[in-house]
Amino acid sequence: MLHTLDVRILLIASTAREHAIADALARSPQHPEIISICGSENPGLKRLSSTLHTGSILDFDFVLSIAKKIKPDFAVIGPDDPIGAGLADALQEEEIPSVAPLKSLARIESSKAFTRNLLKKYKIGTSPKFKVFTKPEPKELHTFIDQELHGNYVVKYDALKGGKGVKVSGEHLQSIDEGTAYGLECIRECGQVVVEEKLIGIEFSLLSFVSSTQVVDMPAVQDHKRAYDGDTGPNTGGMGTYTDADHSLPFLSKRDLDDAKEINRAVAAALLKECGEPYRGFLYGGFMAVRDGIRVIEFNARLGDPEALNILPLLSSDFVTICRAIIDGSLDESLVTFESKATVCKYLTPESYPVSKDQRGKEVTFPKMPENARLFYGDIREDVDGTLHLGGSRTAGIVGIASSIAEAESIAQKLCEQVQGPVRFRSDIGTEALIAKRVEVMRKLRGA
Repeated sequence: MLHTLDVRILLIASTAREHAIADALARSPQHPEIISICGSENPGLKRLSSTLHTGSILDFDFVLSIAKKIKPDFAVIGPDDPIGAGLADALQEEEIPSVAPLKSLARIESSKAFTRNLLKKYKIGTSPKFKVFTKPEPKELHTFIDQELHGNYVVKYDALKGGKGVKVSGEHLQSIDEGTAYGLECIRECGQVVVEEKLIGIEFSLLSFVSSTQVVDMPAVQDHKRAYDGDTGPNTGGMGTYTDADHSLPFLSKRDLDDAKEINRAVAAALLKECGEPYRGFLYGGFMAVRDGIRVIEFNARLGDPEALNILPLLSSDFVTICRAIIDGSLDESLVTFESKATVCKYLTPESYPVSKDQRGKEVTFPKMPENARLFYGDIREDVDGTLHLGGSRTAGIVGIASSIAEAESIAQKLCEQVQGPVRFRSDIGTEALIAKRVEVMRKLRGA
C-alpha cells in the first residue's frame, strides 16, 4: 500500500542513538519522510532515510543549506556537540523548529558550572558539595580537595569533551596533587572547572520528554561505562544498559524514582526562569542513589547512547506526535505509552576498543534479529554488496526485549555470541549476578 509522506523530518545524526530515533520515527502511522545528515553513511540510517547526506554536522552552513532546500516540518538533533554549539538556534532563524534545546538552555549539559549553580540558585537541593574555580591558583584548589572533600573528589571539565572530561579520584586521579594538576589544566583550556565531592552509591539515568514545564518521563535505565566485565577497564561511551518491566530498577526505591522525576520537573522550570526560553527536547538526568536518597551527577540535553536503544523500542505511541507536541507545547502524558517490558542492550565493539583501533576495516556479520530483539548500527561501514566493516569505536548495540531482565539478557547474550568478526562485548550486563551486586550495595548503604 502506498502512503502519502505528509511529514518531513530532518534528523541530525552521529551514532546508533540516531538509528534508534529513526526507527521510532519510522514506526509512526504518519509514515514520515526522514532526511538524515550524518558524519558517515550509517547503514541503519541509510535504510530508514529517503536521503542520507554525509558531512560535518558541526558545519552549520552545510546543515542549513540542506535544511533550507528540503524545508522539513521539524528537525530532531541527536548528538550533544551540535546542540551545545547552537544548531537549534540556527535552524530557528530559518523558521525550522527543533526537538532540541536552544544553546542557552543546552548549557545544562555543556557547562557543569552552569548546572551546579542553577540547582543551587533554585534550591533544587540534590548536589554534592562543590566549588567552581575560575583562577589558576593551585593552593586554593589543593586546599579545597584536601580540607573540604578530604581527598575524595571529582574534577569536571566545564565544556563538552565527548564524555571524557570528568575524572574521579581513585580511578583516574590517584592523589590530591594529580587532581589539582587536572583542575588547573581544565581552567587553562576552558576557563573554569568544577570540583565536587565523590559520591558513594549506584548510578542510574532518568530521561524525560520536555516542552517548557511539561515533563513526561521515560523508563529508568542503568548504563555501564567500564570497558570490561566486572566494571573494570577504562571508561567508554557506554558498553550497555538495561531497563525493567516496571520502568524502575531493582536497586531503586519508589521514593528514589519519584525524587528523580521531581528533580527533572524542577530543572525544566528553573531553566525557563533562568533563560527566559522554554526547554524543548529530551532532558537526561544522571543520578546516584546514595545512603540518604539520590544526588544529581549531571544533566544531558539529549537522548543517551545506549539509553535510547533500550527506551525507544518500548515506545508504543506515535513518536512523531510526541515530537510535534514537544515543539508546539501540547505535550501530555496521554501521548506517551511504553510497553511494560524489560530490555537489555549489549554493545559490540572492536576487540581492541577503547585502547586502539587495530580492527578498523575488518569484516563483521550479524545474525538475523528475531521479533524480540533489535540491532542498531554505530561506527560501521557497508559496502555496495552489503558487507559490513568495523570502524574504530562502538560498532552496534543488540537489544533483547522480554517480560523480565533475565529473559532480555539471555536474548541479547545469545545474539551477541552469534556475531562473527573481531569484536567483543560485556557478557555481564543485565545478568542476575551483576544486578544482585547493585542491590546488595544499596542494602548495605541504607542498612536495610
